[in-house]
Amino acid sequence: MRKIQMVDLKGQYEKIKDRVDKSLHEVVESTAFINGPEVHQFQKELEDYLGVKHVIPCANGTDALQIAMMGLGLKPGDEVITADFTFAATVEVIALLGLTPVLVDVDPIDFNIDVDEIRKAITPRTRAIVPVHLFGLSAKMDEIMALAKEHNLYVIEDNAQGIGATYTSGDGSKTKTGAIGHVASTSFFPSKNLGCYGDGGAIFTNDDDLAHTIRGIVNHGMYVRYHHDVVGVNSRLDSMQAAVLRAKLPHLDDYNNSRRDAARKYTSAFRGIENIVTPTGYCDAENSICDTCDCHVFHQYTLRVLNVDRDALVQHLNEQGIPCGVYYPIPLHLQKAYADERYNEANFKVTNQLVKEVVSLPMHTELDDEQIDFITKTVINFVNNNA
Repeated sequence: MRKIQMVDLKGQYEKIKDRVDKSLHEVVESTAFINGPEVHQFQKELEDYLGVKHVIPCANGTDALQIAMMGLGLKPGDEVITADFTFAATVEVIALLGLTPVLVDVDPIDFNIDVDEIRKAITPRTRAIVPVHLFGLSAKMDEIMALAKEHNLYVIEDNAQGIGATYTSGDGSKTKTGAIGHVASTSFFPSKNLGCYGDGGAIFTNDDDLAHTIRGIVNHGMYVRYHHDVVGVNSRLDSMQAAVLRAKLPHLDDYNNSRRDAARKYTSAFRGIENIVTPTGYCDAENSICDTCDCHVFHQYTLRVLNVDRDALVQHLNEQGIPCGVYYPIPLHLQKAYADERYNEANFKVTNQLVKEVVSLPMHTELDDEQIDFITKTVINFVNNNA
């Protein structure tokens, strides 16, 4: 059996090596390292893929989220509602801009922000909602957009883990995540479903005026060289990374389908194991993943283990040569940097439980049946013997 990896970037690279190597060589030969043709072509190709009017590349996913908020003109003291159960970057940029983060609990089934909790948290100072498409599953965007419209709020999609996922609205229409809210951000960190070979990110919007503002912000506030019209930052996707992303973008749907296929195999193996709760897409309430499910791109395949020492399971898996991850071990409201006396532990029951139960298994495009069989049997044997 091949060595199991949490993410197999080498195996993925070997399948597109010729295209990647050729593209990188062409960038070096051109010496157009910043805002070169590869960046502009990638921007257009990603716009076409997502069905969004404007893609503005930038240096990383955290910058993308911060720049999106800057573009909306949010002011210090404005409240921004987001999920307690996510990576710190989501709340980090809120705090960096002097905005007021308002953390709310998540849904125990899909791990995404709980719309009822958003509703409870809205005040006259609320200006925006940041739903995170956590682990690759689209948040409930119909409900979130309706709530935002009712209260005249912005919706900023954090699509760092969800690129390529499709959200199906109640009317049957389908839209790629990142093209639904007023603005969205994504990350091209190497381990993402669409990842480069360093840092990279992008902002998406269908709003022409907002896109114009953001294009200035990413480049020191300049539209004309040395004319600084808005307060900006230095955050640009370099041409080498754009070349890698251009090589990968045509394969993104295949990559996501491979992840879904691996997820189906995981879920099938775990079916009937009482103390294991598997992830689900919206199309099936019985925790199975149907052949047509496109709402989940499985950036992570995350289990809940019930009445089992999760940390002992992690240690056991590592001892068996199976890498795994705990995303996330500490809720944001308990992080030292974001602790606030406004928060009441009773309002975070789901998150406080999830951080004790979740474990993410290897998930990438190169997983094979032998590896999945070994991983699932190892998990099942531990759970059955220690529950």
